[in-house]
Amino acid sequence: MADDLVEDAVSYEDLALIEEQFEEVDVEILRKQYTLSKPLYAKRAEAVAKIPTFWPLVIEQSPLEVDQFIQPNDSRIFIESLDSIEVTRHELDNDPTNGSARSFTLTFNFKPNDDFEETVLVKKFDYRRARDGATGLVSEPVKITWKKGKDLTEGLTDGAVALWDARKKKGDMTAKDIPEYAELAKKVEHWNGSNTSFFTFFGWVSTRRWVSAEESAKANEEWSARQAARKSGEKVDAPQEEEEDQDDGDVEVHEAGEDLAISFADDIWPNAIKFFTLSQEVDEGMSDMEFEEDDDDDDDEEGEPVDIRALVGKGRKRDSDIGPSSKKQKK
Repeated sequence: MADDLVEDAVSYEDLALIEEQFEEVDVEILRKQYTLSKPLYAKRAEAVAKIPTFWPLVIEQSPLEVDQFIQPNDSRIFIESLDSIEVTRHELDNDPTNGSARSFTLTFNFKPNDDFEETVLVKKFDYRRARDGATGLVSEPVKITWKKGKDLTEGLTDGAVALWDARKKKGDMTAKDIPEYAELAKKVEHWNGSNTSFFTFFGWVSTRRWVSAEESAKANEEWSARQAARKSGEKVDAPQEEEEDQDDGDVEVHEAGEDLAISFADDIWPNAIKFFTLSQEVDEGMSDMEFEEDDDDDDDEEGEPVDIRALVGKGRKRDSDIGPSSKKQKK
């Protein structure tokens, strides 16, 4: 029995190494794909710029992972004001050979509007490794200057920015003994994880806690050393897991921020034309239905022309029309 356990342990070690090698291949493919796709994305941007409703219609047909966080007022802002979306891999742009292919920047361009002052909202996501070996995205919260009475996030993004600035001033990005932490924790608890608006996404920082570039660089060095030891047949101990009190879940304004960001980068951005085409098919179906209903109601009256663009947002029932989606209940 003991021999079986030893064999199983060695087997799992081998499998873990193979799995990580698969991930390395995936990253290299992403690196090459980004370089090869750049000219095509530029060509696409030039083409869709001639279609004012392209990106609002893409958002309208977004997958459930994104759609569930878009409330009716969010849809209104997108329909009235969204000009374009862009995804870039900033680390690859700076260093095509060594930059992380998993880091990216989302840029939302808006027309001047009645809701907030900015016409460009840029959210940068860095792929980092924590000292305990955990990997994932982190992002600085983005300030949105809402006009009076228009803040759809109910102060959550402002609270995230205030906490970030206070921690930066103190020189401790995990500090909890500051008023801004208590204030934001109270706001998050008040909403009990409810999604007040898609725009709380801009206040997202991390799934667990902030990981600095310095911590990530050191952790990557240690990870590379463990990988080399594994490949040489050595048994390697995993890094010690962090204590739960390191978690920043009590002040995270959008717990699904990482999943939402990845959906934009890996699904909506590369498949935008597909989503736009789907929106046209939905609009055509609605137009035919409207025509038939007008014809049945009064054969003698000429039906009003159907404004397909006015129907954007009515093509399918959103989860957000039923009510705000909620994150898991905090323990």
